Amino acid sequence: MNRTEFIITTAVILFVAFGLGWFACWLINRLSRVTQAEMGELDQMARDLHDAEETRDQAIAYLETREAELINQLNQSNAELRAAMDGLRDARREAAELRNYIERVSKG
Repeated sequence: MNRTEFIITTAVILFVAFGLGWFACWLINRLSRVTQAEMGELDQMARDLHDAEETRDQAIAYLETREAELINQLNQSNAELRAAMDGLRDARREAAELRNYIERVSKG
């Protein structure tokens, strides 16, 4: 093989490699290209995701508000329970004192 044949063979091999690379690139771009229908679907999914996030944020805000209301009610109920228990304790002590007084008066 002389020098000219070597150069021509190398040129043909490089051209074939270039052609195969170009064809592979074209094929990959052709297969992975996003169509207008797919773009429409992606836009719709983006809108749906945005709406879902807004709904989630509203639900979280509502739950936080409701939780604060329930905690407030619980604190009020606990305060009322403590007041009722204090009143009951005082009434029992007063009833015991009255019983003791009545027993002393009836014995005395």
